[in-house]
Amino acid sequence: MITTLDLSVPAQLTLALVPDLVLIGGAMILLLFAAWYPESDRHQRAVGIASIILCGITILFALNWAGRYEAGPGPIALDNFRWLIDVVILLGTVFAIALSMDDNMRAGIRVPEAHVLILLATSGMMLLAAARDLIIVFLGIELMSISVYALSGMDRRRERSAEGALKYFLLGAFSTAFLLYGIALVYGAAGTTNLTLIAGRVAIFGLGASPLLIAGIALMLVGFGFKVATVPFHMWAPDVYEGAPSAITAYMAATVKAAAFAAFIRVWLEAFPLDFSAWHAALSGLAIATMVFGNAIGLMQRNLKRLLAYSSIGHAGYLLVAIAAGTFQGSSAMLFYLLIYTLATFGAFAVVVTLTREGPGSVMLDDLAGLWSVRPWLSLGMAILMLALLGFPIFGGAGFFAKWYVLQAALQAPSKQTTLAVVLVLTTVVSAGYYLYVILLMFMRPRPENAPVPERSGGLTRMVLGITVALILIIGVVPEQVVRFARDGLPRMESAPTATTLPAPIAISPADSVHHVATAADDARR
Repeated sequence: MITTLDLSVPAQLTLALVPDLVLIGGAMILLLFAAWYPESDRHQRAVGIASIILCGITILFALNWAGRYEAGPGPIALDNFRWLIDVVILLGTVFAIALSMDDNMRAGIRVPEAHVLILLATSGMMLLAAARDLIIVFLGIELMSISVYALSGMDRRRERSAEGALKYFLLGAFSTAFLLYGIALVYGAAGTTNLTLIAGRVAIFGLGASPLLIAGIALMLVGFGFKVATVPFHMWAPDVYEGAPSAITAYMAATVKAAAFAAFIRVWLEAFPLDFSAWHAALSGLAIATMVFGNAIGLMQRNLKRLLAYSSIGHAGYLLVAIAAGTFQGSSAMLFYLLIYTLATFGAFAVVVTLTREGPGSVMLDDLAGLWSVRPWLSLGMAILMLALLGFPIFGGAGFFAKWYVLQAALQAPSKQTTLAVVLVLTTVVSAGYYLYVILLMFMRPRPENAPVPERSGGLTRMVLGITVALILIIGVVPEQVVRFARDGLPRMESAPTATTLPAPIAISPADSVHHVATAADDARR
C-alpha cells in the first residue's frame, strides 16, 4: 500500500532521507572508530566489515521504503526508481569494500579511513539519485566527487596514482564549473531549480526556444558528460582508472557511473521534455562518438585495467542511447543495464585483484596467456564476465538482455533511434575484438614456462567473483522478473499539460502534469 505524504517540508525531507541519514550517521561513527586505533591490517579489515554491515542495513531501509510512500514535487524523490538505484549503488559499495579489504592487504595499504571515504561517496550518490532539484544534484555530485578524488590517489607509493588523482581533481573541478554555470542559466530562464517546476514553467511561458535555457542545458550536458566519461570528455578516465587501486577503479567505473546516469536521466526527462528537439541531437552525437571511440581505442590496449577503462567508456555510450530514447522504456532499460554492468564490472576487477602481483605491478594481457591450465575456475568466471560485457547470448548471461532492452527502447521510441541502434550493434561487434581476445589468451594460448602461477585470491575476492558470475547467469535465465521490477520502479518523468505540445511523445501522467503545471502557475503569480 502506497501512502501519500501530506507533511511539512522538513518532515517530508526527513522521512525521504532516512536511508541516507542512516548511512551518513554510521559513516561518522566508523570514522571515529577508524581514527581511534593505530593503522594495521586487522583494524582495516574490522572497519571494512563494519562498513559492509552498515551497507546491508541501509539496503534493508531502502527496500522497506520502496513502494510505501509518495510525495509531491519536492526536492527529494520518493519513487521506486530512487530506491532501486540506491540498491544498485549499495550493492556496488559492498563489492568495492570487499575487494578493497583484500587488495589493500596485498598493496600494504593500512588506512581504515578508506572504507569510510567509500561510504561518504556512496551517501553522495544516494543523494544524487534522489535529487529532484538542481541544487541537490550539485550537492550530491560534490559530496561524491570529493571523496572519490581522495580514493583515487590512495596508493601514495605510486606516481601513477598521484598523477591520476591530480588529473581527476583538476578536470573534475573544471566540469563542475560547467555544470554549475548551466544550472545558473537554467535558473535564470525558468526562475526555479525544481525539476518539475522547470518543466511546468517551460510549458506555461513557452521557454522551449529560450537561448538562455538552451545554453544552460548545453553546459549541463558538458558537466554530466565529464562525470559519466563520454567522448570527448573522457580524457581523465584511462589514467585515473589505471592509477587507482583496482577496487576503487571498479567503484568509479560502475557505481559512480550508475549514480551519475540516474541523475542524468531524471534531470533530462523530468525537467526538459519540451526541449527534446534541442538536446536530442547533441546527446545522440555524444552517444555515437562515445560508442565508436571507446570500443575502437579498446582494441589497442594491452593493459587489462586500461582495456576495462575504455570498455567503461563504450558502455557509457550504450547508456546514452537509453536516455536518447526519451521514454519510460528507455529508463527501464537503463536501470536493468546498470545492474548487469555493475555486476560484470566488479566481477572482472575481482579477477584483476587476483592477478595483480605483489608491489605496484600492472596486469598485462599477456599475463592471461594459458591461465586456464593453472586457474581453470578463475578463467571460466572471467570468460563469462567478458561475454556478459560483450552482450553474448546464453553464455553471457544477462549481458545479452541488457543490450537487447536498450535496442528495443531505441527502436520502439515514438521518434525511432535507428541510427543509434545501428551504431550500438556495430560497435558491439567491434568490442568483440578485445573481449574475445581475453578469452582466446586464457584458453588457446600456451602458458609461458617461466610465468608465475597466480596466488589464490582472498576469501572476499572469491566471494565477489562467485556472486557476480552467479547473479549474471541466474538473471540471464529469468530476466523478465528483474525487468518488470525495474519497470515498476520508474520515476514520474513530468511533461506538458497535453501530449500534443511535445516535440517527441513521452509517456506522462496527466493528473501529475496538470498538478505540477498549476503549481508552477500559482508560483509565478506570487
